[in-house]
Amino acid sequence: MSLVARNILLDKEDYRLRVERLVAERGDYLVILGPSGAGKTLLLRTLAGLERPRRGEILLNGQRIDHLPPEERGFALVPQDYALWPHMTVLENIVYPQAVRGVPRKEAEERAEHLARRLGIERLLDRKPSTLSSGEQQRAALARALAVKPRVLLLDEPLANLDPGARQAGRRLLSTIHREEKITVIHVTHSIIDALVLATRVAYLEAGRITCTCTPREFTRTSWARPYLDELEAVKNL
Repeated sequence: MSLVARNILLDKEDYRLRVERLVAERGDYLVILGPSGAGKTLLLRTLAGLERPRRGEILLNGQRIDHLPPEERGFALVPQDYALWPHMTVLENIVYPQAVRGVPRKEAEERAEHLARRLGIERLLDRKPSTLSSGEQQRAALARALAVKPRVLLLDEPLANLDPGARQAGRRLLSTIHREEKITVIHVTHSIIDALVLATRVAYLEAGRITCTCTPREFTRTSWARPYLDELEAVKNL
């Protein structure tokens, strides 16, 4: 699914997002890097339809979707805090978004159980989110997102809440999901390692503007990679 955002202008309180062009081709794993306050989450929410730009276009396979509400775009957003519904079990969290789309209960539960097995959380289906570790919550949130068979998967700092060991496991999981589901992914992060391990393309966002789009290796040779030099050293030990 080719996703294009162009000439986006959005004012949010005292912040301005101005994106001339952002492209994720079908099957891309696009990582959006940038410093804190650059507008990464705001851009992701705009793509998802949770924020409405003052002007600009968002196209999916050549068709404008910026006028559509979030539920009609066919995207799934995993926010940084995972946003699992606390009063529901893991199974109910995965089933519910399918149910509101009209999927029969039995079929929704079968898909939830299938995804839980794939993500290694089948033993957690009867648990509430508050009893899960951060890594378990991440997997439950991914299962919920994948359950609706999204056209584009939007990830907001999905590994930020994990300890280093769980973060490496999380990268392997995301790589497997991308490869097996053949899904277009847009992933915002502060981590250059996430980009080098996962991305097919990298976009750099600074002060609300995309300043660079290239391959991960090309990015490491740009001036925008300088803030990540210490983290780049750690890549040698991966």
